[in-house]
Amino acid sequence: MNLTASLRSCCAAILLLSATTTAALATSPALATSAPTDTPAAHPAFTVQVVGKGQPMLLIPGLTCPGAVWEATVAHYQKQYQCHVVSLAGFGGTPALPNTQQFLQQVRDQLLAYIKTQKLNRPVVVGHSLGGFMGLWLSATQPEAVGPLVIVDSLPFLAAIQNPSLTVEQAKPMAENMRQQMSQGKMSAAMARQTSASMMTDTARISQATRWSLASDPATVAQAYYDLMTTDLRQDVTRIQQPVLVLGAWAAYKAYGSTKEGTKAVFEQQYAKLPQHRVEMSEAGKHFLMWDDTQWFFAQTDAFLKQNSVAKK
Repeated sequence: MNLTASLRSCCAAILLLSATTTAALATSPALATSAPTDTPAAHPAFTVQVVGKGQPMLLIPGLTCPGAVWEATVAHYQKQYQCHVVSLAGFGGTPALPNTQQFLQQVRDQLLAYIKTQKLNRPVVVGHSLGGFMGLWLSATQPEAVGPLVIVDSLPFLAAIQNPSLTVEQAKPMAENMRQQMSQGKMSAAMARQTSASMMTDTARISQATRWSLASDPATVAQAYYDLMTTDLRQDVTRIQQPVLVLGAWAAYKAYGSTKEGTKAVFEQQYAKLPQHRVEMSEAGKHFLMWDDTQWFFAQTDAFLKQNSVAKK
């Protein structure tokens, strides 16, 4: 199987099950503080928990993940950063929205409003998978609103992994078919576990990921998948003014004959029009790099943030 074919075969798994993690934020002792001035009703598409002090950092999880996926990351950064940890509605057991149409656009617009109302001064944005895509979208929409971006194993147009010339219109039929299939009900526990195992190495985390993916709302997951597969940011990233660190994974595709160099080339092609970016590839991590290659993830992110820190007001 060639590189692009193997990536395509894994793409649905990455999006379907960027699966979840520990307990919900509300039950996590490490993530128990909420912003005193926040108005949750203003952003029904997500909830936020705030931990730590310092420069603001927005942490956005991937598909089906609650914000607790960032628990170790928050523990690492909470003494230097005020971490705003996002959980999207319908993911990992959080209540779903009654209307999921254009779900990711709802999330994008409400996150930009949250940054403004909370008076966050160009927050660092750290996003995994869907969350990485959302970080790019936030910055491309309002370049002045956010600071440096850390994108964890995500691309500006996920549908074009196999075919770089693919357009949104060409992607829509496949995306619509997947949306319909995914909306019909939850996947089996066996399939959920198999998908989780393709994206992380630790057995306990695989079990957690399986439980939380099964707890996600099928209609929300289906719509988010559709939105991801039919939104192309490859041109839009030209508007991003911030430095961007892209952390990529390839180890999960090694058995299919892919190489680090070949996979990095796919990333570089999609990020070609992003003015200030650097792509780094993990040697061993699967999709959940903050779990599978934790020390490398922190070393890369620490150095990037030190070099690109935003001055406080």
